Amino acid sequence: MSILVDKHTRLVVQGITGHVGSFETKLMLQAGTRIVAGVTPGKGGQCVEDVPVFDTMREAVDNTDANTSIIFVPPAHAASAIMGAVNSGIELVVCVTEGVPVKDMVQVLGSLEGTGVRLVGPNCPGITTPGQARVGIMPDSIFLEGNVGVVSRSGTLTYEVVNALSNHGVGQSTCVGIGGDPLIGTSFIDVLELFEQDPRTDAMVLIGEIGGTAEQEAAEYIREHVTKPVVGYVVGVSAPPGKTMGHAGAIISGGGGTAKEKIEALESAGVVVAGSPGDVAGKMKRMI
Repeated sequence: MSILVDKHTRLVVQGITGHVGSFETKLMLQAGTRIVAGVTPGKGGQCVEDVPVFDTMREAVDNTDANTSIIFVPPAHAASAIMGAVNSGIELVVCVTEGVPVKDMVQVLGSLEGTGVRLVGPNCPGITTPGQARVGIMPDSIFLEGNVGVVSRSGTLTYEVVNALSNHGVGQSTCVGIGGDPLIGTSFIDVLELFEQDPRTDAMVLIGEIGGTAEQEAAEYIREHVTKPVVGYVVGVSAPPGKTMGHAGAIISGGGGTAKEKIEALESAGVVVAGSPGDVAGKMKRMI
């Protein structure tokens, strides 16, 4: 088993005719992902990598029975693309787009309430279930099929940790990049819950960074609800207060959101905290 995406995923690529959309479509197909349609308004009737293109999400879903969407559109149009997917009957939306305005995400998250649709992102690398499907921009070569679930706020750190795990012979069940923006659709807790329920996932890796309280909230959830081993890794120990480090959500303000606070919270919940990507792999290999 796996979580969120697998060999049964039927994917629509929104923005498929753009440079990034067409490039990533080719790579996702090479990874074995079932891409059944693309959407670009005004480009209906075309094909990209033999994938049919439709003008609207409704047309794409009605003609292909798609259940998942990935969004490669400019920030100004991302909210509209998300809602187009939601209104088409899609179950899972992955938004890779960086720089989506916060005010747009406030409206999107409000509109998602009660729909049953899961949004991952924005500003995320997506989801990979090794050997089954890649819905996002993660490099396939670093993954190894296995039983460790990975959830992360950082794309590049995800790649480093996954590569270290694979090099140590520790395979992954599914890897989820939730994104580093202040407002996102899927949280650490959401993914931890899915991994806890997944019979194929025997242990978890949580990759955090400075800013906000997501890691502290995850620590409390782990303390109360998670029975499987968890290895944590939090970056930004030396980050200065008041300075954004990479992600829009990675900022320490008012004395809160520091790496030290997050590490302490995770350790108090029984999480084994590593000091580097290689250390994550070493600690995990000894635990499973």
